[in-house]
Amino acid sequence: MTTPYRGIVLALVATCALSACRKNPETVATPADPNAPAETCDAACRQARADSMARADSMTRAAEAARDAAARAAAIEAAKNTLIATILFDYDQSDIRGDARSSLDAKLPILRASAMVQLRIAGHADERGSDQYNDALGQRRAASAKRYLTDNGIDPSRISIVSYGETQPLAMGADESAWARNRRAEFAITAGENSIVPPR
Repeated sequence: MTTPYRGIVLALVATCALSACRKNPETVATPADPNAPAETCDAACRQARADSMARADSMTRAAEAARDAAARAAAIEAAKNTLIATILFDYDQSDIRGDARSSLDAKLPILRASAMVQLRIAGHADERGSDQYNDALGQRRAASAKRYLTDNGIDPSRISIVSYGETQPLAMGADESAWARNRRAEFAITAGENSIVPPR
């Protein structure tokens, strides 16, 4: 190859190489932001989105209200069960035992918060002893429970007492297990059940 041809060929190769270097690189499209508002969303679209958010908010508030109502109902039921909890006595005794004192103490804040609630306390005895003796013993037991509550600030007019003696046994049997359950004072709500305020 002669020198002039060689120069032409080299010039062509150099030109091709330079044009390849100047070629623009391919651009990669970046994904659109999913949180960015759609440019095509018109007024109806925006209204639909607002309505959907309002419905979700309303459902959340309704669920919270339902949970609050269920919790309040459970608290009222627990307070009611506390008020009607039975207390037990030792044989031939009407003194308030330690476990009975704890039960009566639990009733106090509920009674203080629920001014409309009234109770009836019924005293009971086991089958040992005469009818007259057991009737009097049941009366003393009911009176002792009432006195504990009134000594701790509950209005005496809110509490009535009655004795059933041995006539309404809770447990049948002629052994200590049955007798222990029958030596008791039972509590009943006679007014204001719908106005019970659970203690805080």
